[in-house]
Amino acid sequence: MTSANSQSMKPTTVAKKLGIYLPATPQEFQDSVITRADFAELQANPPEWLAELRRTGPHPRPVVAQKLNVSISGLARGGVEEALTTAEITALLQAPPAWLVAERATHAAVRAEAQRVKDEAAKKDAKKARANAE
Repeated sequence: MTSANSQSMKPTTVAKKLGIYLPATPQEFQDSVITRADFAELQANPPEWLAELRRTGPHPRPVVAQKLNVSISGLARGGVEEALTTAEITALLQAPPAWLVAERATHAAVRAEAQRVKDEAAKKDAKKARANAE
């Protein structure tokens, strides 16, 4: 039986967990196998290249979507297929194109509906709990 610290991850998995764009990482990172201990060290004490990637990008699509407050599907509908830098994201936010305005509204409506459904389920659960307690 191996300990949790001896388990390793592929660079793709580590990049996803760190929220970074793998092709923008150093080649030695892309070619390596990272142990869980190495991963924990990267999170606790990020090297300069990792800090710079997080700060300026390019960012992977999930991070771009989060920063623009849209879904990943919304990015695709808006024609954003590539990773974007922080400067490109800022430019989109400062002068949002029509697709971004529409996708942000759609994303907000979807989140509001999900919250409404969650609240409704919580009310039903509370009602059941009260009925069972009686």
